[in-house]
Amino acid sequence: MQKLLLCSSSKAGDSDYLAPVIPWLCERVPAPATIAFVPFAGVTMSYAEYTQRVAEKLAPLGYDIINLAAQDDAVATLVAVDAILVGGGNTFHLLNELQQRGLVTPLQSTVQAGTPYIGWSAGSNIAGLSIRTTNDMPIVEPQSFSALSFLPCQLNPHYIDSHPPGFHGETRDQRLAEFTTVAPSTAVIGLREGSALWVDGDTVKLCGDAPGVLFLGNDKHQLPANSDISAWLSSK
Repeated sequence: MQKLLLCSSSKAGDSDYLAPVIPWLCERVPAPATIAFVPFAGVTMSYAEYTQRVAEKLAPLGYDIINLAAQDDAVATLVAVDAILVGGGNTFHLLNELQQRGLVTPLQSTVQAGTPYIGWSAGSNIAGLSIRTTNDMPIVEPQSFSALSFLPCQLNPHYIDSHPPGFHGETRDQRLAEFTTVAPSTAVIGLREGSALWVDGDTVKLCGDAPGVLFLGNDKHQLPANSDISAWLSSK
């Protein structure tokens, strides 16, 4: 029974850091609890600094945050904690580190056994089939683009459909259309900032005030805010 909270972002608008994540996290994993933080998406700060930044927000709420990168036996840590928290940053770097450290299969097994998984941005991106719909630059080359496959679809956190005047590059919709052209049977869920997917087993709900979108083949479907979207994924 998978228990997932996949947030689009660590901030929404002018909010404080982790403000969109904390209410859902507290509901998903009641304090006190011990959480393994996976900091591998962080590139411009050390893993210790990244963990400390998260702990400063969560420790006052009753959470003991453990830096997975600093553990001698990361696999044993994953099994022992109450939940797993995966931060945002660069998706390629995150997946590459998980692969290099041999943590992909243990992470999958632990979450599939029922340990709650909470991610935002890159941490949410890797919960899908692959990272082929990330917004990030490939600053490193992972062994494979295949991700954790908790959901039978692709994810696109930080989804936005605006087109600034004078901008002549591809829009997000155009980029995702490129993916669905080469993979027409694979759904892509676009998550606007401030929204999240709440997964309990086979039930998938879109949380937050912002609607989402789902791309499948040549079609773009609107996903109402706070709606059950399980049917879209049940046969994918």
